[in-house]
Amino acid sequence: MFTVISAARVYPPNEGTLLDTRTVPGELKWAASPTEGGWEEVSIMDEKNVPIRTYQVCNVMEPSQSNWLRTDWIPRSGAQRIYVEIKFTLRDCNSLPGVTGTCKETFNLYYYESNNDREHYIRESNFLKIDTVAADESFTQVDIGDRIMKLNTEVRDVKVTTRKGFYLAFQDVGACIALVSVRVFYKTCPLTVRNLATFPDTNTGADTSSLVEVRGSCVNQSEEREEPKMYCGADGEWLVPIGGCVCNLGYEEKSGVCQACTVGFNRAVSTDRACSKCPPHSHSEKEGATVCDCNPAYYRSESDPASMPCTQPPSAPQQLISEVNETSVVLEWSAPLRLGGRSDISYSVDCLLCHGGAQLCLPCSQDVLFSPQQSGLRATRVCMSELQAHTRYTFTILARNGVSQGHSAGAGQSVSVTLTTNQAAPSPVTSIQAGDVTRHGVSLAWQQPDRPNGVILEYEVKYYEKDQKESSYRIMKTASRSADITGLSPLTVYLFQVRARTAAGYGEFSGPVEFSTNSDPLPLIGDAANSTLLLLSISGGVILLLISTAVFIISRRRGKYSQAKQDSEEEKHLNPGVRIYVDPFTYEDPDQAVHEFAKEIDASYIHIEKVIGIGEFGEVCSGRLRLQGKREIFVAIKSLKAAYSNKQRQDFLSEASIMGQFDHPNIIRLEGVVTRCKPVMIITEYMENGSLDAFLRKHDGHFTVIQLVGKLRGIASGMKYLSDMSYVHRDLAARNILVNSNLVCKVSDFGLSRVLQEDPENAYTTREVTGTYHSPGGKIPIRWTSPEAIAYRKFTPSSDTWSYGVVMWEVMSYGERPYWDMSNQDVIKAIDEGYRLPPPMDCPVCLHQLMLDCWQTERTHRPSFTQILNMLDKLIRNPTTTLRTGGDRPVPSLLEPVVGPEFVSVWSAEDCLQAIGMGMYRDTLTTAGYTSPDSLLTLTHQDMTSIGIITPSHQDQILASVQQVLLSHMQQIQEQMPDSMVPV
Repeated sequence: MFTVISAARVYPPNEGTLLDTRTVPGELKWAASPTEGGWEEVSIMDEKNVPIRTYQVCNVMEPSQSNWLRTDWIPRSGAQRIYVEIKFTLRDCNSLPGVTGTCKETFNLYYYESNNDREHYIRESNFLKIDTVAADESFTQVDIGDRIMKLNTEVRDVKVTTRKGFYLAFQDVGACIALVSVRVFYKTCPLTVRNLATFPDTNTGADTSSLVEVRGSCVNQSEEREEPKMYCGADGEWLVPIGGCVCNLGYEEKSGVCQACTVGFNRAVSTDRACSKCPPHSHSEKEGATVCDCNPAYYRSESDPASMPCTQPPSAPQQLISEVNETSVVLEWSAPLRLGGRSDISYSVDCLLCHGGAQLCLPCSQDVLFSPQQSGLRATRVCMSELQAHTRYTFTILARNGVSQGHSAGAGQSVSVTLTTNQAAPSPVTSIQAGDVTRHGVSLAWQQPDRPNGVILEYEVKYYEKDQKESSYRIMKTASRSADITGLSPLTVYLFQVRARTAAGYGEFSGPVEFSTNSDPLPLIGDAANSTLLLLSISGGVILLLISTAVFIISRRRGKYSQAKQDSEEEKHLNPGVRIYVDPFTYEDPDQAVHEFAKEIDASYIHIEKVIGIGEFGEVCSGRLRLQGKREIFVAIKSLKAAYSNKQRQDFLSEASIMGQFDHPNIIRLEGVVTRCKPVMIITEYMENGSLDAFLRKHDGHFTVIQLVGKLRGIASGMKYLSDMSYVHRDLAARNILVNSNLVCKVSDFGLSRVLQEDPENAYTTREVTGTYHSPGGKIPIRWTSPEAIAYRKFTPSSDTWSYGVVMWEVMSYGERPYWDMSNQDVIKAIDEGYRLPPPMDCPVCLHQLMLDCWQTERTHRPSFTQILNMLDKLIRNPTTTLRTGGDRPVPSLLEPVVGPEFVSVWSAEDCLQAIGMGMYRDTLTTAGYTSPDSLLTLTHQDMTSIGIITPSHQDQILASVQQVLLSHMQQIQEQMPDSMVPV
């Protein structure tokens, strides 16, 4: 028996023990093979003189030893990797004489996995080798004599994951060895609390590099802020935690747990880490308070945070002062003495009208006006107007803040004043109507003012001729609400205004209303004829003849257009073969019109590929159409949205009924319709390049002038076809011209109920323009529409000609917005004043002149589409004409060939203004001394304002265009000069 020297055993907290021979009471009784002469179980004393069981073997004299020792079945207990710690002693072979070649200083360690402990016999070949174990230190005979042996400790690990348990085996191959103790253990990450989340004991992974993800659970009185996770490493150590928990409201974190807030404290916000002391004027009476309750007479609004002190409603406003001005009252006051600890104070006004000595008070009517408002006042001043005259009112000013609602909202927060309004003049008279109208008189009647403010003493009627200034008016007074005005001139428009008078004086005049007297009867020509009237008639006829002659001479050139237009109209009526457009809305049954003009297509022949836009009635798609016996073609498909009304269906199909009547290469072609199944569809040819305006903006500057003229020629050809069919488009614009893959332009958009543009600036209602126009309004594209169509809704082929001139300007400017950023009202006003769009950059003057001809105010002076088409054909046949002015234009063209530099003197300020469409300011600028082009270059905004050019858009146009036009003109002059005359 000998003593083993070893340190006291203290197991780490992250290890779980499966077997420790030093703690097993009694014998181990492991299986040994062979049973005799091999491993032998013996008892020894440890350093504390405690007996322990060990196994030893020392068959070093005999060669080829194979002595096996197998442990009992060891349950795995969930471990995936086990560690075997072996403490043993080993005799140095050199200390044993005569054993050379047979003695060994190592042994082998094996294991075998099994699901149960019933396997009494296990073949040695079934065991898997873990390692060969060698001693770091061995002992000799001398050591035994001193009864001190050197103890070796070796640890080996192995993955065990396929069975519920395992066996260990030790193989001696001829060593002198003693197994002092065997300990089998596994590593765990111990129970821990991190970020208020508990992580249980967790076995490490099967591999030395594996990490086991563990989800934690929140400690009591806490909740997840972010999912708590940690990873257990192979060494039994926890890695950095992820996420965590946060204490519930009313609790705070202390030493890894959540503790309730003490009395007088609260925690109302999860972002606060610790409990906070209750804010002023609040308290908490129990632990774990989430919010502190307000003290009596203190309050907190719904929007106040829990950390905000409790507050009170304000006291009443102070120093209320009133000022009465006829039927208006102004109240001023000072802020309350106590604001209640808040800054969100506001004021409201209660108004009571009192009758019978203030015994009966009722709320004021809605006619009373409060300025700036009745409630929610931030300022301490308010004005009430439209009150009744000589009437008693009570006004109450209430002060409020965020906690006033439902809390002491009574007299303590308000201050009142009672006063009486003064006598006031009556309000204006309304509803003036004319009764009997004669050649020399008008009978008027009107209603009493809405607010008479007393007894009406009399009315005063003011009237004057519309064409005269208001200063030359006449007055008639009457005590009744009617008056017979006599002594008026026949067939003359008069303006009438009426006002009422009370004891407080006259009220304001009503707005002017106009009525016209009747005309005198026509005189008879004959024996009883009045010679004076006859003479006047003859004189008037002579004057009318002279005026007609003058107009004829002045408009000689314009007359050519109207005459040619008349000839073409007559020619069309004389030709019975011309097809005339039929309005589909004249059909009682809309489906009859569709089936008469459009072909029904089977929906199975249509293949929709993609959505390319959203129309007024539904989606617009592109796809393919394959009719029987015909090749497949690309088409555009307009579909009618679901849940449509009968009117929407009629409006939708009306476009097909219109297009189906047209057959022209420059008109969008209708392929057919689908009406017998849903969705209802209109099928047209597909225009690959989309709308013309967008196409031009995308290819700005890519085309020559002749190429652009070719596009204009195609549009004009299509419009001539429509005009010949007596169809008026009404919405001709570049956005409604489509371009196909061959760059052919085709007129489109024939819907009678179409939306012109999403931008409200592009459309204008006729009612707003005319004021007295009472027929159904609808929208009009102001920038493209002629003046007569805007003012009187008069749409004709001539109004389409005006629109075509704007399309020309759009094409030559590559899709620029007409009139730029001018408002619709400014556009209407400018056109009425004679303003016209200037030529776009690099636009030949002959084309701009054609635009100006299209924009003639008198519609009969505008060219027809036949004339426009002829002119464009001449330009295409002779491209050099785009470099000079066409026709007999009265001013020199910017691009007209010149003979020599003396032409510079011909170019004047008037010519320059005419070229940029600002000829209406010729006299204004000439009178102010701006007579030469050079002087125009010196103009500023201030200069133009001082001489009467006050429209901002006109000022900008003059400044922006004059220099451009003059430079272009000088460039043309230099190009026409001989080389020797061009300045260097």
